[in-house]
Amino acid sequence: MSRLPSAFNRLAASNLAAQCAQQIGLAAAPLIAVLALGSDVTGTGLLQLAQTLPFLLLSIPLGVLADRTSRRRLMAAGELARAACNVVIVLLVLNGGLTLWTLAVLAFVGTAGAVAYSVATPALIPALVAREDLARANGRIELVRSLALTGGPALAGLLVGATSAAPAYALAATLSVCAAGALWRLPEAPLASTHRNFSLELREGAIFAFTQPLLRPLLITSVIFNIGYFALQTVYVPYAARVLGLSASGIGTTLAAYGAGMLLSALLLPVFGRRLSPRVQLLVGPTGGVGAALAILATLAWPTPWLAGVSFFFVGIGSVLWTIAGTTLRQAVTPLAMLGRVSAINTMATYGARPLGAALATVVGAVGGEIACLIVAGALLIAQAIYLAASPVARLKALPGSAG
Repeated sequence: MSRLPSAFNRLAASNLAAQCAQQIGLAAAPLIAVLALGSDVTGTGLLQLAQTLPFLLLSIPLGVLADRTSRRRLMAAGELARAACNVVIVLLVLNGGLTLWTLAVLAFVGTAGAVAYSVATPALIPALVAREDLARANGRIELVRSLALTGGPALAGLLVGATSAAPAYALAATLSVCAAGALWRLPEAPLASTHRNFSLELREGAIFAFTQPLLRPLLITSVIFNIGYFALQTVYVPYAARVLGLSASGIGTTLAAYGAGMLLSALLLPVFGRRLSPRVQLLVGPTGGVGAALAILATLAWPTPWLAGVSFFFVGIGSVLWTIAGTTLRQAVTPLAMLGRVSAINTMATYGARPLGAALATVVGAVGGEIACLIVAGALLIAQAIYLAASPVARLKALPGSAG
């Protein structure tokens, strides 16, 4: 088996730093809102909305831009913008000027930088590795992400609980700068897009993504899953603090079980990749969502932290195979000239559904409380698995040939 190119290894290193920065920020914000600013589920819902709405609003425009301009420069600019926002948060914390609304605004701007990084990464990988190495390269990126998801939330919980928000956000800013620095050394990938009409490019990518028989079920499943999962994420911190009785570090540890599940799945990936067909790999993720739903709903009867950890662990176990198989399938069937746009549409479906989940949790929480939120989230996590099992993806036996 040949080694992956050094250029890709630099991309993976950048991705590790960027993912760690993102996970620290995502975990620290609701902890600060609840523990330092006294917010309830409405406040954490506002933060989730701010941290996810840019994916809904900016994924497709930035995907078009990723097909027009240097992808590495776009990614680096996004990380530097996120670093700047985190530095401002540190200064506000040190001066006692941080409020829920300023935290939400800065989280929104910082996440816009994360969108630029996220939409360009899958489109850059085929320019750095051979087609036969795509699955392995995507697996390496997922391993990196699993490491970040394992350590990021736990580290954020420890830093916020032991000190304050300032060290957590200072570390996140430093990591973003490191991620941007690693990208500057990457070779330029050739521009894929020959169109210059923005509306035409956007429409062309959207039509392909929403009409391709295998990609459409992936998009719909991503939307349902992420609405349910982020409804769960939104309610979890106040639920864990008030019902499960967890501290900041305890909450961070249970959230880190998601990354632990990803890490275990990523380490077993060589075995899974050889023995499981593409359709099974794609079905594992949604099935993990069902296990997560059952585990978190079980805490209503048995309010123990380990069940909450099991819930996030199940999500992590399935997400690695789902992401790798889905990304490789997308790269295989999508023409290179529109890969940035199609990847962006997938990013919008994956991340853009999250503010909908946060908003749903906020509304349901205001009307029915935290328990109602958990029930709604669990129902959606079960529904997405049922849908994908009935789609053409469940009958896929091998990856199609490249679309060219």
